[in-house]
Amino acid sequence: MAKKTNDKMDRLVSLCKRRGYIFPSSEIYGGLNSCWDYGPLGAELKRNIKTSWWEAMTARRDDVEGLDAAILMHPKVWETSGHVEGFNDPMVDCKVCKARFKADDLPEGTVKCPKCGNESLTEPRQFNLMFKTFVGPVEDTGAVVYLRPETAQGIYVNYLNVKNSSRQKIPFGIAQIGKAFRNEITPGNFIFRTREFEQMEMQYFIHPSEDEKWFEYWKDQRWSWYMELGIKPEKLRWHEHGPDDLAHYAKKAYDIEYEFPFGWKELEGVHNRTDFDLSRHQEATGKDLGYKDERFDEKFVPYIIETSAGCDRTLLTVLIDAYDEDDSRGDKPTVLRLSPKVAPIKAAIFPLVKKDGMPEIAERVYQDLKKRFKVFFDAGGSVGRRYARMDEAGTPYCITIDGQSTEDDTVTVRERDSMEQTRHKIAELGDLIASRIG
Repeated sequence: MAKKTNDKMDRLVSLCKRRGYIFPSSEIYGGLNSCWDYGPLGAELKRNIKTSWWEAMTARRDDVEGLDAAILMHPKVWETSGHVEGFNDPMVDCKVCKARFKADDLPEGTVKCPKCGNESLTEPRQFNLMFKTFVGPVEDTGAVVYLRPETAQGIYVNYLNVKNSSRQKIPFGIAQIGKAFRNEITPGNFIFRTREFEQMEMQYFIHPSEDEKWFEYWKDQRWSWYMELGIKPEKLRWHEHGPDDLAHYAKKAYDIEYEFPFGWKELEGVHNRTDFDLSRHQEATGKDLGYKDERFDEKFVPYIIETSAGCDRTLLTVLIDAYDEDDSRGDKPTVLRLSPKVAPIKAAIFPLVKKDGMPEIAERVYQDLKKRFKVFFDAGGSVGRRYARMDEAGTPYCITIDGQSTEDDTVTVRERDSMEQTRHKIAELGDLIASRIG
């Protein structure tokens, strides 16, 4: 089983590099552990995922506002939030092979190194996961700042600014997509856990008496979004945090988990953070973060329902869920069955041969469609090989211009998953693709 798991991940990593989804960062210098660069198709897929999330969480709603907070924040923000003192993982080292492990990932009480087998592990010690740097030319304690380990705090400290400028009333939310950084002890599993990553978070501010209602509401909303992405529902499940697993700020927490090749792992968290965050910032700054309007008799500090997803982890999920090897496709069996909604390239345009006016018609179709979609022109090799390349890239539709096209302005449209081919008028292609990608 472990070998099959590793084989599938290895094949996916290979495909990602071959087709321009994801490359090892700084590869010509030997790479940097758990740092990755998104290639042409990866950047497009990531953009499509973020756009889908943003539309679901803000554009289609009246009660959620967007924000783009700075990565560098006042260091006291992280003292108040508890990150400086408590954002730690227990770490152990092997005295023989020098390997390093997160103690929580090892069986309790173990002294044997998982890598070399020697009974040579150190006692656990706490390791703070925040990256530290300095503002200005002098590196002293007064100039210390941190690369944010989460985007949520940028939302909390801007709660009043957003509420007042947008004239929103409780309940309302603030959504943000942005980079975060954690100096993980044991990152790995490709882009599942990395030291630099992108979060998609929303904080929904509510009256404390309505926390259960809104918690269940946002659970439903977030599950539905993964259905929109085309994720197989049988690969998803809810995991409730027990009393011993809850974070110190949480009254209730559920994770959406996905069955990765390396096991069931968290994809997104939905948390009832109560009034912990705003109350802490109110106490530390002296700013009144309470809320009152004509609907409520008393002033209160809002509770927060948080939805927290990782863009990189979602992208990995989309790729794994779409990866398939279909033996009916001959010696090129690999296909990425990506949802057309997020597929990087929506359609590929092929002239059957490079003569008889077909390249000119294909170029015209390409130029027309690229005004509306990300499309790709390919005239190299046999049509079968071109189909196979696009199947690996996850392109849902291939449009072939052939001899009949020169006579009646129709083309063949091949659908990736079924391989079914149908003929359509060139003038109808734009609306046809738009209707199919949603």
